[in-house]
Amino acid sequence: MKPDFAKCGGLVPAIVQDVKSLEVLMLAYMSEEAWEKTLASGEAHFYSRSRQKLWHKGATSGHIQKVRAVRLDCDADTVLLLVEQVGNAACHEGYRSCFFRELDAGDWKICVPKVFDPKEVYK
Repeated sequence: MKPDFAKCGGLVPAIVQDVKSLEVLMLAYMSEEAWEKTLASGEAHFYSRSRQKLWHKGATSGHIQKVRAVRLDCDADTVLLLVEQVGNAACHEGYRSCFFRELDAGDWKICVPKVFDPKEVYK
């Protein structure tokens, strides 16, 4: 069984969680090619909608995601990856999770510390 890419216009959402803590690290999209490369390599691959191309998560930063389990939802239109996050950061802005903002009394605040400086990693 694999995701129903046709149902989703060629891209399925992929939720990425830390395998140990179950913290949600990010949401990305997978094309069929990204799905196949993820399964073949054991490392997360996605399709970048902004760049319109396949990308290997962490190829530039070194913060790769080693896939420890792959799950599909009941409709086969969403993927869940349980990963070991290498380098302790999933977000290109330098945070462990892409979900580093929290609504607090009507204002958005950063609720976790940065793990790395993106200016130092993405030169």
